[in-house]
Amino acid sequence: MSTFVLIPGAGGQAWYWHRVVPELTARGHEVVAVDLPAGDDSAGLAEYTDVVVEAIGDRSGLVLVAQSMGGFTAPLVCERAPVELLIMLNAMTPRPGESPGEWWADTGHDRLHERFDLLEFFFHDVPPDITAQAMAAGDLPQSGAPFAKPWPLAKWPEVPTKFLQGSDDRFFPPEFQRPVVRERLGIELDEMPGGHLLALSRPEELADRLTGYLPAGA
Repeated sequence: MSTFVLIPGAGGQAWYWHRVVPELTARGHEVVAVDLPAGDDSAGLAEYTDVVVEAIGDRSGLVLVAQSMGGFTAPLVCERAPVELLIMLNAMTPRPGESPGEWWADTGHDRLHERFDLLEFFFHDVPPDITAQAMAAGDLPQSGAPFAKPWPLAKWPEVPTKFLQGSDDRFFPPEFQRPVVRERLGIELDEMPGGHLLALSRPEELADRLTGYLPAGA
């Protein structure tokens, strides 16, 4: 049995993972979906890392899954917890010394889209009832605090890392992600059908892909 620790992206809600948690549990794994203090203007990446490490506690067999902005927090957790596998999911891949705020221009993402539409970019393949639930919750607060300070690691942690990308992601398209991941991590990304919010749109298939990364017998 592995322990999947699920880190959300901007907005920091564990709810993002609510369709994946039962899928992983049904496959015999423990799951910890983390709520981050996204609305707290005093909380940066260090505080986000503290919250994840506290949620892990003394658990072992850790598989860390980082969605989108969670890609900046997950490697910091690897420095403080016995993570056995890190899976980046449609994630922002940091570079040493780069702040999350600088990431957009450094990667060229700031030139990628002329406009942004939440439903078109994030929810285009999410079932209508799940989209309605998300919209009913209102705008998710996301403080700018985590975007201000440089990512503190000098290099990527010595943890086996996989990168899983939705082939239909309109916000971080594969053609954008592929060279970024290759340059910064030295690996090729894997693809599966679906958009940016894979945990909401394709939970069963995502759970299959996540558990497929585990070594035989895990």
